Amino acid sequence: QVQLVESGGGSVQAGGSLRLSCEVSGIPLFTRARMGWFRQAPGKEREGVAGIFSKDITDYGDAVKGRFTISRDNAKNTLYLQMSSLKPEDTAIYYCAAAAIIGGPIPLTPRQFNYWGQGTQVTVSS
Repeated sequence: QVQLVESGGGSVQAGGSLRLSCEVSGIPLFTRARMGWFRQAPGKEREGVAGIFSKDITDYGDAVKGRFTISRDNAKNTLYLQMSSLKPEDTAIYYCAAAAIIGGPIPLTPRQFNYWGQGTQVTVSS
């Protein structure tokens, strides 16, 4: 049974930083798993923020390139999202996600990912 549990959300002022964590269980070969971070703001569609794939190839949404970094700790089966230079428009619920099949890069769209965490709220004030 796959479980994804996010933590690390909170409130921060614009320009600040936060690190989100996602504890992962039930996914064999976590080192090669296709993992992603998504976010959803009120009234908006869920959008891809960052992805990490086999051989630790990464991809980012245009809105966060240069500000966010995705990484994973294989020993802890944990996925991270380091967020810096936060803006009010980054305010959203952030979700950790995993695809059912391991491998290389896939599009950062929700339908490509099969398992989801419960989400963690990030609020950035101006």
